[in-house]
Amino acid sequence: QEQLVESGGGSVQAGGSLRLSCAASGFSFRRACVAWFRQVPGKEREGVATIDSLDKTYYADFVKGRFTISKDNAKNTLYLQMHSLKPEDTAMYYCATRRYSGYCAGVSFYNYWGQGTQVTVSS
Repeated sequence: QEQLVESGGGSVQAGGSLRLSCAASGFSFRRACVAWFRQVPGKEREGVATIDSLDKTYYADFVKGRFTISKDNAKNTLYLQMHSLKPEDTAMYYCATRRYSGYCAGVSFYNYWGQGTQVTVSS
């Protein structure tokens, strides 16, 4: 069964760090687009960071310099290391993937999603 399972969310104070993980089963992260998104109730889901099929990374401006996306193909696991967290980073974080060798597009492009992990940052 193909699925993504996120973990690592929690509650931290502003300035703190968390590392999110996304374990894949049933498929591989090789030669695929893999990404982290986040969503706050009442707002659209937004992209946070992406790794494309050539392992090039992309970041939303609001996380550049603070978050790092990485993956371990052998473990089929995607990570998001988050530092210098801010209250505005509070959201449900989702991982997503699609087996594709071209441009990694936005929310509607991805066909596999995890269930999400909550990150809460207090001031």
